[in-house]
Amino acid sequence: QVQLVESGGGLVQPGGSLRLSCVASGSIFSINSMGWYRQAPGNQRELVATITSSGNTNYADSVKGRFTISRDNAKNTVSLQMNSLKPEDTAVYYCNADVFVARSLMSMDYWGKGTLVTVSS
Repeated sequence: QVQLVESGGGLVQPGGSLRLSCVASGSIFSINSMGWYRQAPGNQRELVATITSSGNTNYADSVKGRFTISRDNAKNTVSLQMNSLKPEDTAVYYCNADVFVARSLMSMDYWGKGTLVTVSS
């Protein structure tokens, strides 16, 4: 019904930047919240940033001032601009969307397969 596809991951040196993008497609009526989560080896998945349909944002304390989340409601996309990257940012980053599927009165969470971000010198 709904698919999320991430892109933009890769290898970057500490202090560098990357921009992640996610495109939602399928039987979408509308999307409430969208966000990015990450999971490092040996750790649980954690929230990085979220953004509502009206543009309200929420960030993990560890990324505030460095990461910026944005979305394009018309294109059903969400992006994460990551600056001043640190080795501890290394993780698989997952796109998340709370989607109102066509013909449904309830929204559901959908997840992408993830994109790997490695911060290392």
